[in-house]
Amino acid sequence: MTKTWNKDKLPSRHVTVGPQSAPHRAMLRAMELGDVEIAQPLVGVATCWNEAAPCNIMLQRQAQSVKRGVKDACGTPREFTTITVTDGIAMGHEGMRSSLVSREAIADSVELTMRGHCYDGLVGLAGCDKSLPGMMMVMVRLNCPSVFMYGGSILPGNFRGEDVTIIDVFEGVGKHATGEFSDADLKEMESVACPCAGACGGQFTANTMACVSEAIGLALPESAGAPAVYETRDEYGFASGQTVMNLIEKNIRPRDIVTRKSLENAAMIVAATGGSTNAALHLPAIAHEAGIDFDLHAVADIFKKVPYIANLKPGGKYVAKDLYEIGGVGVVIRELMKGGYLHEDCITVTGKTLGENYRDVKFPENQDVVFPIEKPIHATGGVVGLKGNLCPEGAIVKIAGLPTLKFEGPARCFDSEEACLSAVLKREYKEGDVLVIRYEGPKGGPGMREMLSTTGALYGQGTGGKVALITDGRFSGGTRGFCIGHVGPEAAVGGPIGLLKDGDIIVIDAENGTMDVKLSDDELATRKKSWKPRETNYQSGALWKYAQLVGTAEKGAVTHPGGGKESHTYMDL
Repeated sequence: MTKTWNKDKLPSRHVTVGPQSAPHRAMLRAMELGDVEIAQPLVGVATCWNEAAPCNIMLQRQAQSVKRGVKDACGTPREFTTITVTDGIAMGHEGMRSSLVSREAIADSVELTMRGHCYDGLVGLAGCDKSLPGMMMVMVRLNCPSVFMYGGSILPGNFRGEDVTIIDVFEGVGKHATGEFSDADLKEMESVACPCAGACGGQFTANTMACVSEAIGLALPESAGAPAVYETRDEYGFASGQTVMNLIEKNIRPRDIVTRKSLENAAMIVAATGGSTNAALHLPAIAHEAGIDFDLHAVADIFKKVPYIANLKPGGKYVAKDLYEIGGVGVVIRELMKGGYLHEDCITVTGKTLGENYRDVKFPENQDVVFPIEKPIHATGGVVGLKGNLCPEGAIVKIAGLPTLKFEGPARCFDSEEACLSAVLKREYKEGDVLVIRYEGPKGGPGMREMLSTTGALYGQGTGGKVALITDGRFSGGTRGFCIGHVGPEAAVGGPIGLLKDGDIIVIDAENGTMDVKLSDDELATRKKSWKPRETNYQSGALWKYAQLVGTAEKGAVTHPGGGKESHTYMDL
């Protein structure tokens, strides 16, 4: 099948049309493209494939299915790759500073490839935590017809008859520190926890953002569900390739899809599934690319209004495979629609509205993976925003699975995660303490590290609910317990968290959304006068550059002015 395309308004006209494009066409012909392929729209098929981690190892195979779909719909696919930094391997050491920074590198490198080669559309495949928002961010930034596809989750491991995930291994380190696990026990668990390719299986950041991709409308319905090793993922790849060609033909672009209302839909899915607190960074960052002001507080306002109905790890019992087997995130979307929560009129990549995409989904009986909207696990979302004199710019906590929503105790201050983790592994803390990890924010880290090694160790020691932990850094989507992240302003800019001293009494109230230290304004002001900024070890290179550019966690830790300041979008050049 062939089709004649008018390229007058497509970017690829700059490299395929007219005598001046002869040199460019010569380069294309060197890759065995002929007249037909050159005359068709050029579609970037971008993946984060690499051999760094199981999250991304299947993306190369899935990209071939996408390319077949593009070709079937009379387009010319051009495959390219970008980086990822995989949190499960980067966690707990200096490598984690690269994690959040990689989100920006992914978005920037895909943008540059698309711009440099004048591609007309984009299908982005991603498998690990920061790669999902990075791909969605660049789609909105470029505003060219785009489809997102998740690479899929890992299957659960089995340890002595119980399903386990990578989080259990992190918690196993804590059990090893207490003597509950021997060296052999820990090795046995590490050997079975990750049985195949795919992203971490619980409702951690990757699966949270995969659910977001459907709810926000950038991904095909049901594409977020199937585990990475299932061959059905290839069917969604093929369909995604066909879909991007339809979007090019109809000129439906990401900013037609990503609106204030669709961002609210995305936040509702995070709340309803007890998703990762990292969504409070990534949703503002995606909004920023479109010039929409949707900060941490806007996200938290949505969280307050939406019931928590999906019984998923780490706060619940099940993993992504279990959700897939009872119908996928569409079941959650349909229940939220039934309760009148979602904006059903938002357009999606199918060309249909969210409501049209999911209206016929049936609620599965005889299961406890997703609860009916009338009988939620908790009346409000699984994630809560906080504000107070300790966090004037806000903070975030996952309440899914917490038995109590209030905590008060003395501060125990650490100026790095390593210092805190060392104290935890040596049991140098008391139940009732509030462990404070600071100078780990976007600038102060730099890179805003996650604290999973510390929280995992606490749970492994059986004290996960008996101490609280606050940080200007982040937490893994797999973190559980009374753990508050994104505290702003961060310590590196003189925020109140940097003024704390051991013994200061901290009061956390996740019911009312507050976090305060029992100090007067005068005392905080006095301490601020004697505070001095700290210099990090990163005085050159990518992390130094990031520290110079990055903004606050409150606004998504973004590094450029965003859609609100642009004079054009790529697609309109």
